[in-house]
This record gives sequence, C-alpha cells and structure tokens, in this order.
Amino acid sequence: MLTKRIIPCLDIKNGRTVKGVNFIDLKDAGDPVELAKKYAETGADELVFLDISATEERRKTLIDLVRKVAETINIPFTVGGGISSVEDVEILLKNGADKVSINSSAVKNPQLINDLAFAFGSQCIVVAIDAKQIDGIWKVHLVGGKVATEIDLFDWAIEVETRGAGEILFTSMDNDGTKNGFANEALVKLSEIVNIPIIASGGAGNMQHFVDAFIYGKADAALAASVFHFQEIEIPVLKQELRKKKIEIRI
Repeated sequence: MLTKRIIPCLDIKNGRTVKGVNFIDLKDAGDPVELAKKYAETGADELVFLDISATEERRKTLIDLVRKVAETINIPFTVGGGISSVEDVEILLKNGADKVSINSSAVKNPQLINDLAFAFGSQCIVVAIDAKQIDGIWKVHLVGGKVATEIDLFDWAIEVETRGAGEILFTSMDNDGTKNGFANEALVKLSEIVNIPIIASGGAGNMQHFVDAFIYGKADAALAASVFHFQEIEIPVLKQELRKKKIEIRI
C-alpha cells in the first residue's frame, strides 16, 4: 500500500487564511505564513494554498504570499487560484510552488490540462473538482462553487486523467465545513474509475473521518482546513491514530 498523505489547506482571501461552511460564511483562520510553518514542522505531508477569490476577481494568484510561504516550508507545496496559462504556472513554480491546482480554467478550457502536463509533467498538475449532488447526481461547480454546470463529476474525472492530470483534488461541497465526514461513496467510485491519486476534501471533523476516507473511500490523501487551523486535531496525534488503524502513514 502506498503511504497515505495528510494535507492541510490554506484557503486565502485578502492575504489571510479563511474557512467557511459549504463554501460560504468565511471566517478568519490566521496568518498563512505562520500556519504553513507550523504544519511543516508538525508533520504535514504536503501543503495546499488556494487563492479562493482569484478566479472570481479575475486576477492572478498572490505571488508574494506564495513566495513567503514557500520560503518557510520544506514539504511539497501546491498552489491554485486564477491559473489559466502556461505562463501563470511558470511564475508560480519560479516562486516556490511544486505543483499547481487548476479548477474553473480547466473546465472552461480542457486543453489547458494537456498543455500544462506537456510543459511541466503530469506530476506537477492537480485538477481540483468541486462538486455537489443535484437530484442525486454529482455535478461539477465553478468559481468557488458559485457557478453550477451540467458536467458529471465522474465523466470529468476520467477526462482530466486522460488529458494528463497527475492528481485529482475532489471537494464535496455538500460536506465542506460540516465536520460530518468525507463523501466516501463518491471517493471510492473515483478511485475505481481513474488510476491517478485522489485527494479527499470536505467534511473532516474528527480523526475517524480520516480513517474512513482511507479505508472506505480509498482516498490516497486527505485534505482538511478548519480542524487543523483551530487546533481541533493535531497532525502528530492524527498520524499516530492512523498508524494504530494499520494505515500506512509517514510519521
């Protein structure tokens, strides 16, 4: 079994880390540089930085902040928000990102996935998919969950793998911020239909939820925000619990 990964997520708005419920009601969660440093020092396997308003505000990711975070940490660093070209990715990689996450721009221009994978390698390209159930069918949503599409989650997952994505970051909008657990039924279906790693996002509330995402959801990594930002779960304690449950994890 491949080692599972624990990934804190910094959702950034106006230079601060924020966290909401179901993608709304955002609350301040602290300084991103300080949080990043803490996570790197306490055993996070990777860090994700999402400039959540970049697409909506039609601007590029906060490069200076990306650089400051990258200088503070020594773990793989994924950056997303407002990325729509090869040039955007070049700038982020030069400023310390190891991988990039694309979402709305990939749906609007699927060829972007091919272009980025060709230019930088699939291992560098994470496609984030935000989806919620509409009449029982998982539908992809864009612009931080504000714009619904008719695109089926599972069809899109297959397409992004075919186009060269190296990983999928799946966020269940229904579960996001609820602390009721990850969307394990959707996760396990994703893991069955694609051969690239699936990062589970949306719904972490306690340590058992991580156990369930790995065992029942077959996720390769689990991403969370508020439970880490507000010290409800400490990463070293979580990893010990996962190890006790026979889940391969880097301690």
